[in-house]
Amino acid sequence: MREIVLDTETTGISPNDGHRLVEIGCLELFNHVATGKTFHTYVYPERDMPEGAFKVHGLSEEFLRGKPKFADIVDEFLAFIGDDPLVIHNASFDMGFLNAELKKIGRTALPMARAVDTLDIARRKYPGAQNNLDALCRRFGVDNSGRTKHGALLDSELLAEVYLEMMGGRQPGLVLQADFGGPAAQKTARTPRPAPLPSRLTDAEREAHDAFIASLGGEPLWLAQKEN
Repeated sequence: MREIVLDTETTGISPNDGHRLVEIGCLELFNHVATGKTFHTYVYPERDMPEGAFKVHGLSEEFLRGKPKFADIVDEFLAFIGDDPLVIHNASFDMGFLNAELKKIGRTALPMARAVDTLDIARRKYPGAQNNLDALCRRFGVDNSGRTKHGALLDSELLAEVYLEMMGGRQPGLVLQADFGGPAAQKTARTPRPAPLPSRLTDAEREAHDAFIASLGGEPLWLAQKEN
């Protein structure tokens, strides 16, 4: 099962007010294990950066000028996420911005049915508690000390750990690592022996066993089962 953990940064709260994407970060999970494959890009929003948004993520208009526009990275982004579920914290926010950008360039919107909203999961599991990403990191002991500002890829990495904890811990189904052909997979691979091991019974021991079975009378149960 492949899933994509996704986060975005923007110039504001709503695309309906003219706000745009400025950063996308994704990482791949396979059978609830991070594979190390990521997608990350900054996006030039073609507008100014409000002070409030800058305080959240620290991405200035000057820094973003010269970065690719959404149309320039859309094919690579869509290829990375494929048709797999998208794990997002507060999915309506990120999906709203992604679909607004897709609409601007005449691309098909991403269906909300693809989104796995970790905020919704957290609210159902912990009603009345704080369920933002920082609070969930504290709840599960996930180290978020490097999160001085929001960042799409860093937040995706933190969200992946939180998501796996909410889904039952980092060892779902006792599968500790997915088989990607690495050393861990090779250690667990079993190959049949080229020939059976020779019996360690001596002739005397075998004869004593046969005599004991004969003394019990009747046919042994396991031999009768073999014949049937």
